[in-house]
Amino acid sequence: MRYDCALITGASAGLGEEFARQLAGRVRCLVLVARREERLKQLAVELEASGTVVEVVAADLATVEHRIQLADMLAADGCVPDLLVNNAGLGDYGEFASADWHRLEPMLKVNIDALTHLTHLLLPGMIARGGGAVINVSSLASLLPIPDFAVYAATKAYVTSFSEALRIELKPHHVSVMALCPGPVHTEFGRVAQRDNGGREIPGRESFYVSKEQVVCEALAGLHKRKARVFPGWQVAAAAVVISALPIGLIRLAMNARPRRQS
Repeated sequence: MRYDCALITGASAGLGEEFARQLAGRVRCLVLVARREERLKQLAVELEASGTVVEVVAADLATVEHRIQLADMLAADGCVPDLLVNNAGLGDYGEFASADWHRLEPMLKVNIDALTHLTHLLLPGMIARGGGAVINVSSLASLLPIPDFAVYAATKAYVTSFSEALRIELKPHHVSVMALCPGPVHTEFGRVAQRDNGGREIPGRESFYVSKEQVVCEALAGLHKRKARVFPGWQVAAAAVVISALPIGLIRLAMNARPRRQS
């Protein structure tokens, strides 16, 4: 990797943790950000064996003040991340009308506000140093209006669209922007998104699941090739091609036939 310092949000589990593992030893410094400080510290001890300097920052990115404090801390330390992995994200599985706003609001703040704000805070440093990269973790869901996942899918549609526009704006500054659009992955995300805390995965075809190791590996390979979007796994990539070619009428029919959440 040609990057000096990588900042990863949502680094305490799932794809964020895997990004940290695969970048350790390939960048000089890792800045790991998440709410669960103890998990971050345990991961840092493990990764420092690779020779990479690991900084841990416990922060709730749904809070504006925590984002600003993070940027101020980096500036005070003279740390200018040239690779930003916006991975932190939340989900809520169930009908919108019966949703608890206290679950929806943090999702909007993390999936949209935090990703946009943190990118805005760190981009000037990348531009000043003459280059860098941003990986925005979106989803295959960004291409679809998904019942029972209406708000989540809409937030990811924002992430993908934002990434595409930002990529064009930043090309003259040699800052690459990529939207990572995985399908289902076996991580904590699905269990946390369930409203009843039943510990079950969200229903889906097992053949579409891709390991977190493969998702991150393909993401970093795509970043190296300066791809605009990466859909990890051939099944997901094929689905993305088909979805993009379908008229909205057929997409509506398909979404109407999709298995729904069982109450």
